[in-house]
Amino acid sequence: MYTEDSAAGSFDLLVIGGGINGAGIARDAAGRGLRVCLIERSDLASFTSSASTKLIHGGLRYLEYREFRLVRESLAERERLLRIAPHLVHPLRFVLPHVPTLRPRWEIRAGLFLYDHLGGRRHLPGSRSVDLRREVVGAALKSTCRRGFAYSDCRVDDSRLVLANARDAADRGAVILTRTRVRRARADAQGWYVEGESEAGRPVSLRAAAVVNAAGAWLNDVRGLLGMRTPEPIRLVRGSHIVVPRLFEGEHAYILQNPDHRIVFAIPYEQGLTLIGTTDVPHTSGLESVAITDEETAYLCESVNRYFTRRILPEDVVWSYSGVRSLRDDGAREAAAVTRDYELVLEHAPQGAPVLSVLGGKITTYRKLSESVLTMLQPSIGGSTARWTASAALPGGDLPRGNLTEFIDEAARRWPFLGPEHLRRLACAYGTRMERILKGARAAADLGEPLGADLTPAEVAYLRDQEWAASAEDILWRRSKLGLRMSAQDVARLERHLGQSQPVS
Repeated sequence: MYTEDSAAGSFDLLVIGGGINGAGIARDAAGRGLRVCLIERSDLASFTSSASTKLIHGGLRYLEYREFRLVRESLAERERLLRIAPHLVHPLRFVLPHVPTLRPRWEIRAGLFLYDHLGGRRHLPGSRSVDLRREVVGAALKSTCRRGFAYSDCRVDDSRLVLANARDAADRGAVILTRTRVRRARADAQGWYVEGESEAGRPVSLRAAAVVNAAGAWLNDVRGLLGMRTPEPIRLVRGSHIVVPRLFEGEHAYILQNPDHRIVFAIPYEQGLTLIGTTDVPHTSGLESVAITDEETAYLCESVNRYFTRRILPEDVVWSYSGVRSLRDDGAREAAAVTRDYELVLEHAPQGAPVLSVLGGKITTYRKLSESVLTMLQPSIGGSTARWTASAALPGGDLPRGNLTEFIDEAARRWPFLGPEHLRRLACAYGTRMERILKGARAAADLGEPLGADLTPAEVAYLRDQEWAASAEDILWRRSKLGLRMSAQDVARLERHLGQSQPVS
């Protein structure tokens, strides 16, 4: 591994922001032979990129806003991500109960026809009508839900997708600096000179021919540091989610229409839980501590209670999370109507040094966005023009025949001492790289004394040495969701273990 000292030097590209867009851009650039440094003020995926609805999808509702290009691109990216990250991206069937007073059947049927055909669907089944009175997917719904539709999209472990891109970038030569703030930046004839400071107080200085501002909600703060006097017109929109005990049986999900014409998802989540979200409300408070409001919790509970026989109350919530999306302000009156498409703004300092700002975007289209960034910067910083990320597997994604089920079955034969849920979690988190955690282990004891749930010292060592984990929170809420299963005593045990062990340098 590197230290902060390794950042001293010259780079072709500096990426500011360690969310999905920043990590994707760093990966693409490193694979083109460029010298790349990524700086993140906190942990990777600390903010919006770990607070999504955990979906790779085309955005069915965007068709209502005639965002056909965005939907087409998103659906095509859904297919690509299924191929390059089959351990992280999994098919998911959605059920849409029909409410005649909200949208007519013909309109939904037409939208689903477009959804099936806009993006070159190959790997997922198409949409169809369902009789909710007779089919098992209607068992958990109220008797007023009689007819509906089923269609396909995908779920994703959002923060692990960020980590996979950062890991691949580092494997291709990029320097990844977490917990490092940019303090000052100035441009000259050679490009950018940037000074920063690590969380431990160590100074960082570097030169870069170009800068990408992928700081999300902090976009205009970074623009100010770079001397860009005009802020970009962005709109901060908060999306909040709640997690409750499992509402329904089965591995399908629901997409629920609301009277305000917004939609809410109910998705199977982790072991025995249901994820419900998201809200879309203007965010006007600080960015350091973003949390769901009582009004948002009530809205999500009410959305679910319109449809399901089992009612949920705010006190049923076992966990909640919120993220702030930084969207291009397109003048839409309602937050839900603001475009989720991205915009790339390329500017130059008076001395000619380029800086490219990333506005908007969604996790599904990060790879395509990254390609577009490198295309725009290529005249300034060089590098290969070959587009390579659409077919190159992300770390752990090189499953034989791309089949996760077969991979898990083979892993069960290789490591029979692992429980089925533990083994599946490792396979879905790390893919083929789980071997780096289990290397040489012939019994559970070889992985060390469990630290809580099924977390072992062997996995913690991997996360510290290979995935930039530095705290219990990093491990329990971004590199896994084991925080949902850990007691306070377990967390304290993990913190003691982290304090006693040292990462490999």
